[in-house]
Amino acid sequence: MGKLRSGIFLAPFHPVDEDPTLAIRRDIELVEWLDKLGYEEAWIGEHHSAGYEIIASPELFIAAAAERTSRIKLGTGVVSLPYHNPLMAANRIIQLDHMTQGRIMFGVGPGLLPSDAYMLGIEVSKQRDRMVEALEVILRLFKGETVSAETEWFKLNNAKLQLRPFSDPYPEVAVASSVTPSGGKLAGKHGLGMLCVAATNTAGYDALGINWEVANKTAAENGTAMSPSKLRLVGPMHLAETREEARQQVKYGFDKWRHYFGSINPMGLDAKEGKDPLDGMIESGQAIVGTPDDAIAQIERLQEKIPGFGAFLMLAHNWANFENTKRSYELFARHVKPKFHGANTAREESLAWATENSGEFIGAAMNAAMQTIAKHQAEEEEKARKRGAAD
Repeated sequence: MGKLRSGIFLAPFHPVDEDPTLAIRRDIELVEWLDKLGYEEAWIGEHHSAGYEIIASPELFIAAAAERTSRIKLGTGVVSLPYHNPLMAANRIIQLDHMTQGRIMFGVGPGLLPSDAYMLGIEVSKQRDRMVEALEVILRLFKGETVSAETEWFKLNNAKLQLRPFSDPYPEVAVASSVTPSGGKLAGKHGLGMLCVAATNTAGYDALGINWEVANKTAAENGTAMSPSKLRLVGPMHLAETREEARQQVKYGFDKWRHYFGSINPMGLDAKEGKDPLDGMIESGQAIVGTPDDAIAQIERLQEKIPGFGAFLMLAHNWANFENTKRSYELFARHVKPKFHGANTAREESLAWATENSGEFIGAAMNAAMQTIAKHQAEEEEKARKRGAAD
């Protein structure tokens, strides 16, 4: 089992009472902060309505963020393929592959918000089929093929990318998956990664094993293979030194997020009537609002469900103010990441060894000290003897 990677899934979520320009700048600053903390991935969303999720082009955001970071990989989380001509989508990703020198990841999906599809005149019932049609073409283009294809919504004549990918053979592709098996089927058919965007939601958690099984079965049927290292699970967290501090900090923005997410997002929230919404999310396992130890327990719970999954992505939610949000990510980097990287294993073993043998080591040190003292005393006595003889 390799090291568990960590990162964020940045929709983003910004309340309509704050300045959007500053909000987007803050999102870029957040990705810079994650890069400094050693996070491996940041995935950026695409949305076009409802006011909160204000990044319309993850590609534009990634181009800006790439110039301000050096190590973190940047992914589209996700490009809604039914909204784009597949040749244009492929060209943009390959350009970013060169601009980032291989740090781009290509997350794809059918489009989440029904209001986006409505504005574009796309029937929601056709979105998944259109995603499949577009992805089939994009993968062929990535492989260097010349493609002629016609569907009810796009036509390509001898289409070919004029840039070959910077990455070998091309950027990693991951398919969004929530509750239905469609994402797993598509990922399995082509041996792609999966972005499980509702992994801690009760329905999404229950579907994890089923969808992963569907993906592996489909892969076997199509002569491909699924790699757990390309499986990413998404869930919300906010961390502080104590649970009480964490709960106090999320009072800043949780209710606004809950109102938006519960009203607009088709996946909804784990909430029971008559129960505090935050308590409901914590008790169901959908969210962690607590300490690094709570975060470790959540990830271990997910590992029991899907052993060996490759990355845990925290859903960026802005429940706390920006300083406390940055501190939350720092606590995760300092105290949670090392647990799943084995970073402190050798140190812990060394401490245990030194502790177990402390009696022997301290005894030897004390004996050496006593010998030094005795030697010093003997030397002083000899000096005194010689002085007395001289007198």
